[in-house]
Amino acid sequence: MDRKLKNKSNGTMESDKGETTRLAKDLSRPVKLVTMVLTSVLVVVTDLWAGLLGSAVFRRHFHLLLSGVVLFGPALSLWVSKYSIFANRNHYLYRMFLRSGWGWTCVFTGSFIFLLSFSIRRSLALSLRHLSRIAAVGALWWGSRSLLTLLENMAGSCYEPMPATLDGGLNLGQGAGVPGKSLLLLHEGESKASCLKAGMLWRGWEVSEDALLLCLCCLLLAEETAVLGPYLALGGPSGPPLRLLFLLCVSLLGLWLFLLLCLLAYFPQFPSQLLGGALGCLGWRGMYQGWYRMQPSWCCPGWPGEGLLTTAQREPYSERGVHDVWPKD
Repeated sequence: MDRKLKNKSNGTMESDKGETTRLAKDLSRPVKLVTMVLTSVLVVVTDLWAGLLGSAVFRRHFHLLLSGVVLFGPALSLWVSKYSIFANRNHYLYRMFLRSGWGWTCVFTGSFIFLLSFSIRRSLALSLRHLSRIAAVGALWWGSRSLLTLLENMAGSCYEPMPATLDGGLNLGQGAGVPGKSLLLLHEGESKASCLKAGMLWRGWEVSEDALLLCLCCLLLAEETAVLGPYLALGGPSGPPLRLLFLLCVSLLGLWLFLLLCLLAYFPQFPSQLLGGALGCLGWRGMYQGWYRMQPSWCCPGWPGEGLLTTAQREPYSERGVHDVWPKD
């Protein structure tokens, strides 16, 4: 009897285990199906964007497209509504992204560069060398801001609006002022920041730092993410983390273009925005089309993809000629 009971209990336990296994398999099938679908969508979308950003046409003409946006973007102010949510300078997108635009660009682009370079070569020194490009552009951005602030403070002046009296003098509290008329009292030695903080007027030339930053970040993202196209074309392995980071960088590039259009359309400032965009393109030209094109050394980080991509014969493409897989302008 005891043996029969034991056999029956063992059989029951085995059947329970079998049913549990079958239930687990049944439940895992939809999860696997959804995972496969999402992975396939991720691969297709990534390949499409990588092919576009890595194409010679895009890389050679994107700066022209950006220049056209900066030049003709203010014309959109004739059609946009001043009651739009994007006409509010305190909008969430402006506060969240525009004021810390370089930080967002640095985090996403730096993560993509490090993951791509380290997964290919497994060399920390090579990854840090490629990351130094972002540090150099960051130093350029910081230096440009400091220099522009210094020049604006030297070339501008601070004025305090004062109501005018009937005889044309200043109203110092000794008579009735003339409605709608005021004179400007010059305050020497004031910086632009302190002048505006005190509620006074600043008169002088200026360069739009927002336009400069957005143009510089757009060109940087276009250059750094263009590496993935030739890498995938050469059959390089790419996991979901790398592809997700790439799509985040592409999304950030789209967001910067959108914010640039919003600034030009809703807050046109000619020619300060044109000067800012021109300086951003000039910085990109000097860094990516000049300095980074030199032979990599201790004083030059090299251009994106240098020392990373290999041809089908497993030779570094830099030895066979860059035009084989990477078009140089």
